[in-house]
Amino acid sequence: MSSVCREVITLQLGHYSNFVGTHWWNLQDASLSYDPEMPLGEIQSDVVFREGQTSGGHITYTPRLIAMDLKVYSSCSICIKNVLHFRDGSLMMHKESPPVKNSFLEDLDKLEKGEILAEADFISSSQAQCSAGAMSVETVNSRLSRVQKGYKLEGSVKVWSDFLRIHLHPRTISVIHQYNHDGEAHRLEAFGQGEALLQGSVLEDLEDRLHFFVEECDYLQGFQVLCDLADGFAGLGSKVTEMLQDSYGGRGILTWGLAPVSHPNSSPMKDLYHLLNSTLGTVHLSSHSSFFCPLTLRGGLGRRPSSPVAFPHLNYDPSLWYHSSAVLALALDALTVPYRLRDNSVPMWQVADALAVSGKKVVAAYGAVPFPMMHGSTLPDALSICADTLPWKPLSACSEPGDGRCYGQWATLKGFEGQRLISSLDPGTQPPTPLHSLHSGEDVLGSYIRSFYPTAPLALQLVSTPSKLTPPFPQMFSQSVGAQGFLQSQPILPDSPLVSSVPVMTSLQSGPALDPWLSELHRGASSFDIRRVAPSFLSQGLEMADYLEALEQLRLLARRYRDDSCGVMRSSSEEDDDDD
Repeated sequence: MSSVCREVITLQLGHYSNFVGTHWWNLQDASLSYDPEMPLGEIQSDVVFREGQTSGGHITYTPRLIAMDLKVYSSCSICIKNVLHFRDGSLMMHKESPPVKNSFLEDLDKLEKGEILAEADFISSSQAQCSAGAMSVETVNSRLSRVQKGYKLEGSVKVWSDFLRIHLHPRTISVIHQYNHDGEAHRLEAFGQGEALLQGSVLEDLEDRLHFFVEECDYLQGFQVLCDLADGFAGLGSKVTEMLQDSYGGRGILTWGLAPVSHPNSSPMKDLYHLLNSTLGTVHLSSHSSFFCPLTLRGGLGRRPSSPVAFPHLNYDPSLWYHSSAVLALALDALTVPYRLRDNSVPMWQVADALAVSGKKVVAAYGAVPFPMMHGSTLPDALSICADTLPWKPLSACSEPGDGRCYGQWATLKGFEGQRLISSLDPGTQPPTPLHSLHSGEDVLGSYIRSFYPTAPLALQLVSTPSKLTPPFPQMFSQSVGAQGFLQSQPILPDSPLVSSVPVMTSLQSGPALDPWLSELHRGASSFDIRRVAPSFLSQGLEMADYLEALEQLRLLARRYRDDSCGVMRSSSEEDDDDD
């Protein structure tokens, strides 16, 4: 018996957040099934999608989404594809002249017009991941799901609509006309600018969009907010989450602060602005959310970060937003699993309560993308190969301490479909490791993680369905990764099938590791006189008193993560240094 669908409304605030969100929605769309005869999947798509209908009676699914970005999109190709449907059968279309389209958008146009692509670009109908089912004609999404053409868009992706493969509702895209996306003038570059935006027509527009989506929900569990952390959207996001907290206080508000590895046309002053925005955003977004989790592949949020995160089986280009956002979207696909499950779903508020203990509402994410599992092996085999090192890498620029201290952890393994979770041993055979003697996947994974965090509360989620990759997801995997995302003993040949799915393992943690991370952010923002070094930052709506108060809140927030209860005593000199 399927459980009640608890709906989630998604807000994407800012250009990079929309990059990550576009990849994330493409992943969700790839898992949709249009065939009523197919068995229900583990993920309940209705949590984040809304059902609509065309005037011809065809069922469509559009994201329950509000996406805010700057006015570059007034002439963007997204408008041509924004064909959307209401429950009453009416149809609306937004059209404006698009710029030159890349090869993916050209093929998408052909599919929407009913034109035929080359036969070699398709897999057979029997292999299709979703079908038209009871519909009288195939949908664009179901046809596109069969396209296996490899696109190389690394040189042509300029905006996130360049790789968006789904339809959006007309109430989804909210264009901010007061500021420009590119150019040097009228940029949304400071926290105070973003805070000042949410008033007047912008506020009324957002409230109308929220009201529309909320009214459609029967059991709204909350909001997932993707917000740019390094520019003025951090200020806008702080006001948006404050509004959500005031208006929907009983709902979950899970906020993900997004930051790219690098920004185009950066400069020392812009880097300083990025630091200040990230600092203020962390304070205010965490204050107004059920929990706040920064997501970035940067080596840190300061002005001199270490090298970007490297994954052993990915060949991604950190400087390309198209690549780094794809990695974060894969991780986010697993991180958001607990409250999107069809059965045994865990509501947003419960996930937050398990992690945000005693006001510690900043959490850190870690991920193994992809999870290193050999094709045909078992979960004990994969974890045993990792030996004394956890398979995941930092996704929040927060290194794990390695001393086993953690207040709480939520781990998810997604995508082991076709692989065995336990070892099959002949009677009397000595198991090669203790993991090989356990009798369930939950026991195997739990035992492995507890060997690193023996006393920390741990919640586990194992989902067999992988993250399904469809064009134009970047093919940035090493030659050791096979078509199903599992490692192969022999290198993959150049003409082998594209990687169509991957297993991913993630962890959300609250623990003492966040003390040095937050303290470093505080030290970076406190190391100079903002009135002398960056007076223009203050002139754009932020009061000096508010800035100083935010720094004090950040200092106190970092102190909450100091764990003296685990037998680690801090000297008085350390305390004095932190208070300086």
